[in-house]
Amino acid sequence: MTQSILFVCLGNICRSPSAEGVVRHMARALGQGDDLRLDSAGTANWHAGKPPYGPMQEAAQARGYDLSDLRARRARPEDFHRFDLILAMDAENLENLQAIRPADATARLQLFTDYAPERGADHVPDPYYTRDFDGTLDLIEACAKGLLADL
Repeated sequence: MTQSILFVCLGNICRSPSAEGVVRHMARALGQGDDLRLDSAGTANWHAGKPPYGPMQEAAQARGYDLSDLRARRARPEDFHRFDLILAMDAENLENLQAIRPADATARLQLFTDYAPERGADHVPDPYYTRDFDGTLDLIEACAKGLLADL
């Protein structure tokens, strides 16, 4: 059975496209790639249609993750019917998603960091502001491993 997962951050140019790319890469390596439908979005619409942030792409590429084909878009209420699971990168984006969540939503909504409790993180830091692209990728990889083990 195919699972559909949407990763969500603020602008959809750093964290959520990286999460999408990392999970896609890891799932393929585990032979689970055909069982997943993945996408990413932002709660803000600042970068719609734009590729992931250059320094984020470079850090991801250095680890073998290609994000170049991804384009930013805004999360929409219909996503709560199109996806089985929506994973927010932090509490603020979780709140923003709850605000647009339709009453009859079918998607589960939670934090991505729930899949790496051993890391003790309650959010994925935004490297657009922290400039710690590798630290963000370290946490995303840990969350991705936990997510794929849970599926």
